[in-house]
Amino acid sequence: MTTIIKNATIIPMTERDKYFKGSILIENGIIRRIGEFDCKDADETIDADSMIALPSFVNAHTHLSMILMRNYKDTCENLQDWLSEIFPIEDKLNDEDIYQSSRLGAAELIQSGCTVFADMYFHAWNTVKAVKEAGMRAIIGQTFMNDAADAEFRIEEIAPRILEAIGDDDKIRLDAAVHAVYTSTPDCYERAAEWVKERGVRLHTHLSETRKEVEDCLREYGKTPVELLDSIGVFNVPVYAAHGVHISRAEMEILKEHNVSVVHNPSSNMKLASGIAPVCEYRKMGINTALGTDGASSNNNLSMMKEMNIAALLQTVANMTPSAARPYDVLAMATICGAKALGLDDRIGTLEEGKDADITLINTADVNMTPVNDPFSAIVFSADRKNVDTVFCQGRKLLENGNLLTIDKEEAIRKTKERWNDILTR
Repeated sequence: MTTIIKNATIIPMTERDKYFKGSILIENGIIRRIGEFDCKDADETIDADSMIALPSFVNAHTHLSMILMRNYKDTCENLQDWLSEIFPIEDKLNDEDIYQSSRLGAAELIQSGCTVFADMYFHAWNTVKAVKEAGMRAIIGQTFMNDAADAEFRIEEIAPRILEAIGDDDKIRLDAAVHAVYTSTPDCYERAAEWVKERGVRLHTHLSETRKEVEDCLREYGKTPVELLDSIGVFNVPVYAAHGVHISRAEMEILKEHNVSVVHNPSSNMKLASGIAPVCEYRKMGINTALGTDGASSNNNLSMMKEMNIAALLQTVANMTPSAARPYDVLAMATICGAKALGLDDRIGTLEEGKDADITLINTADVNMTPVNDPFSAIVFSADRKNVDTVFCQGRKLLENGNLLTIDKEEAIRKTKERWNDILTR
């Protein structure tokens, strides 16, 4: 199968502010040619004259099935107060709840130009089923909480079920997802890190999301969350840490030394009054900084386009300068930096010959995008989900002319509503 995307404004994300007019040849899921070349006959030709072609977005931290709790308990005082309302709902969830809400979440991600997400949630074999149906990529998290004994149970009893669901699909990987220092003991983290090392994967965790988390950790262990995880060797395996809101300069040095990636979640941090992550400092220090939406219950959506916009504006006002988060840098967080955080940058995150064809086409022929002037600014400051025209994942078209091709959107909406109504009666 060959597809040619011709006449596109191409943003390859291979170097700062680079873009050009050209074509992309996709063959068997791989980008075979990119640039200016004669477009010969192909199985399909897309004239992208009014479109920007760029790497599909990477959502490096979410809880996909928490879409069930969208617009629920939105005025809690803080993260801990909010969790006290959410945890009881989560205790009620079953396989069908997770599967149907995962389908809806996948549909929302695709419609906003995203083809891969890093998830942290329960009953994950059902999320795998939805991901396969959607045709997406996913880094599925084997959740860890409590102590080492509980971690061992999850490794022996739950992980095999998720791995069986994944099978030989090379677009899905199982990582460790340790919730946080306030729900997981040090020996739980240690066992999860051992499991990660044994399997050659990565560890995903929440880290220093709130001031209370840091203060409680200092009181219990005499160390901040970063210092605690460093002291027990967690950072000796590849780690991507969500939030990183309350991190000192000395802690940043630890993260940099161990090549820990930080995943910024600006909407969630603002909504739960957690604070503003020092993203500019991370980037100045060379700490890889990705972007995530968090769950739709604390966002309340899964749009990476909206998240980019908020990330840019938040850093602008936090640093009191419009140059704090340049559009190219924010777009990098949503593409190549996310791919690096997840260990996928050899396959996706940039548009280059030999890489997988994970490509999103943004239609600029609309009132909110005219005139374009600067394509990076257009995407970060002007575009929204309605401008996402076509989405490819490994060369397979998941969205065309704004229409989902792999998931029945109306059915996903109806089924998710049914599941939520049922949850409320349990």
